[in-house]
Amino acid sequence: MRPFARHCSPWPSSLLPGSIEDAIGLLRRHVINHVDSTGAVRLPCRSRPLETALLLRLLQHTGQPFDRQARYLRTLPPGSDPFDLEIAEAAVRRNATITDELRRDVIAKSPHFTGARKQALLDGLFAILGDTDDSDPRYGHDIFHRGGLHSWAQVQVTALKGVLTGRLDDQDVHLLLATQRLPDIWEGNLLIHLFTLHALRRLPGTEQVVEEGVRKALRHIRADGGVPFVTDTDTWCTVTAGIALSAADAPEAILDRIADRLVRCQLPGGGWSVTDIALQTDVDDTSVALQFLQSRHRPSGDPAVERGLSALTAVRHAQGGFPTYVRDSAAEASMTVAALDAFTFDFTRHRRILMDGLSFLADEQLTDGTFPPDWSSSRLHTVFRAVLMASRIPDGLSGSAGQIARRALNFVLQSQNDDGGWGQRDGVTSDPISTSYAVMALCAQDDPRPVAAGARYLLRHQREDGSIPSVSDSIGPRPFVFRIPLLADIFALMALGHVSRRFADAGRQTGRTDPGSAETLSG
Repeated sequence: MRPFARHCSPWPSSLLPGSIEDAIGLLRRHVINHVDSTGAVRLPCRSRPLETALLLRLLQHTGQPFDRQARYLRTLPPGSDPFDLEIAEAAVRRNATITDELRRDVIAKSPHFTGARKQALLDGLFAILGDTDDSDPRYGHDIFHRGGLHSWAQVQVTALKGVLTGRLDDQDVHLLLATQRLPDIWEGNLLIHLFTLHALRRLPGTEQVVEEGVRKALRHIRADGGVPFVTDTDTWCTVTAGIALSAADAPEAILDRIADRLVRCQLPGGGWSVTDIALQTDVDDTSVALQFLQSRHRPSGDPAVERGLSALTAVRHAQGGFPTYVRDSAAEASMTVAALDAFTFDFTRHRRILMDGLSFLADEQLTDGTFPPDWSSSRLHTVFRAVLMASRIPDGLSGSAGQIARRALNFVLQSQNDDGGWGQRDGVTSDPISTSYAVMALCAQDDPRPVAAGARYLLRHQREDGSIPSVSDSIGPRPFVFRIPLLADIFALMALGHVSRRFADAGRQTGRTDPGSAETLSG
């Protein structure tokens, strides 16, 4: 995610609005204001219909008021996601059906290896909303096997097993009950927490556990009466804000505070989780944390960096790809791009990891230059990160990296909308997050005009407080969108930081040396 590495002639700043530096300064100040005294960037997740509907049904079953949740579901804004509207309708009217078209759309937007679990999630959700306690004859025990799954998925499939079959063995019950023994939401994941309560509600003698679990969920009700997917994604906000603020030349004291925070919240196994209240680490948070720490002059040999790189290596697949969570799950293009970028700071040492990973990515890249579904609803997400990562591979060894970047850049150039921005998919209205991704990718090619148009699009959407609001692209579980508004500001700042460096006159370049640049690596 850090800026394009190769040293190119600066583009003429006359192509950009004269107000861009002031706009960057305002946005930079807005993001800095969210960095707390410990170096963390904290902002709670917003409400979502999926979790709100699950809580509403629990409140009804336990005889508690649910007016606020019903009101939230009845008043979703026009243009809401069709899936959200379907859930709201099912929850409020107990019309618990999902159209075949919507089901196919959900599956199509999910990675292929999650398809069976996604089917079970949809069936379990609508069984709950329809108050159906009968077993679903389509489901046997094989689909709920926990082997090879990360901890969140293990609990989720076990809860769905209880909802859909009504048959849980002692180990299943023990696993679900274990998540309820903490004083707050297990791993900060409200979705899994609520599914677990619905599974336990079907068992005798669990009334107290369920009531206490509902009380925990009620602590996280948002002002609109809804419930979020997760309590927060504070670590992800912190690592991405660190990269963005560095690209936008934030004060060193701020960047050092963030770096110190990341070292303190590194987990014992060497990785990072999406929030500091969770223990399940993931490749994306770990990779971006490592990118930021290494860019802060913590090279290979630094204890935190070494532990982080070891954590990534431990989940690497033999064919070169990286999964999201655990080694036994499928490797993914998006996570491979993220991990490889963390290894580009020392090409000589990590050459085999990088070369194998690039071969995996070349095989995964689709004919249009994009990649299979990832953790963003924008097709530009993995694309921009692949281009930036490829820019750090030395020229003499960049065969597959160059091919990946060229195909990705061609897609970005062909998908710009008339307003200068980019949308999440073909034919979709432009949005600032997708535009930020595209602008960062295009800083790696020769024509400044589409980048300047993208920058002007971003500035047209800036508010007086410096923020740049956008539709969300964050998804979890895939492909369901959740919202943390500050992420739009973070990626817009990141993009404008890239733009400022690429358009800078030679005399006003920052002079910072990126230890992960192609020149450094090949020298």
